[in-house]
Amino acid sequence: MAKKMSAEILCFGEPLFEFNEQEDGMFLPSHGGDTSNCAVAAARLGASAGILARVGNDRFGESFLEFWRRERVDLSGAALVEGEFTGIYFVSHGPSGHEFTYYRAGSASCNWTPSALPFALIRNTKIFHFSGIGLAISDGSAETAFAAMRTAREAGAKISFDPNYRPQLLSPERAKELFRRGLQNCDIALPGIADVELLFGLSDPDEAIDYFFSLGCEIVALTLGNEGAVVATQSDRNRIPPHSVSAVDATGAGDTFDGAFLAEIASGGNPLQCAVFANAAAALSTRGFGATNPMPNRRDVLRLLEN
Repeated sequence: MAKKMSAEILCFGEPLFEFNEQEDGMFLPSHGGDTSNCAVAAARLGASAGILARVGNDRFGESFLEFWRRERVDLSGAALVEGEFTGIYFVSHGPSGHEFTYYRAGSASCNWTPSALPFALIRNTKIFHFSGIGLAISDGSAETAFAAMRTAREAGAKISFDPNYRPQLLSPERAKELFRRGLQNCDIALPGIADVELLFGLSDPDEAIDYFFSLGCEIVALTLGNEGAVVATQSDRNRIPPHSVSAVDATGAGDTFDGAFLAEIASGGNPLQCAVFANAAAALSTRGFGATNPMPNRRDVLRLLEN
């Protein structure tokens, strides 16, 4: 029997079942978690994407497996763990934007250990993606993320990292330590300017990009919220303007950018083309409630770019 190949993009991290507040005050159930969102965005845009995750053997975990299958996300690295639970979170909307409330301590995602990794799967992927949240939720998750990253890197995969800083999970000092370790081993950095300013005190995009290059990154795609993005290599740097859309909820927009960017990288696009495409996908993802429900397909993104 032929050996099953891994997904080209393999995303390690924490799935979280989502309840997103609607205009009538009710909460819409959906699926979230930054790296799961990234994998779903990439798969919805036609890429070969897989998830490396643990969920509890509960209704939320079962729902994730059903959801990933429906979205054509490869489940070879997903584990439904008996006796453990799946984390959840609530999204509320107020004058200052969306606010998050999490229930995740001790979840299946927090209980990763390196010995549980499917190393053969990791060795056969093309791009390994992880985030600061996977480093922040527990020491075990952080060490597992680094073990998976080393395995992928030694096998020749490109490493992608989104810092995605959450102050409620990590002190700035611990976050800087872990994130530098991640960035010093990544090829593709996918930071957001708000996180960079909060954690590293850098509000100027060029200074932020220079900092990531000083750590050894090859490509930096820096998202700027409603001001677009900047993508840079050591030899080129381009500002990408925002798209005007009827935005409703920005939950998951950065994750959509990550997934779209990696999908285009995996298909052989150059960094500028990839960032232009990802910027459009992220804009479209804000037109509905929830992290994944409004994520666009390829046809939608191409239509926006044509217009």
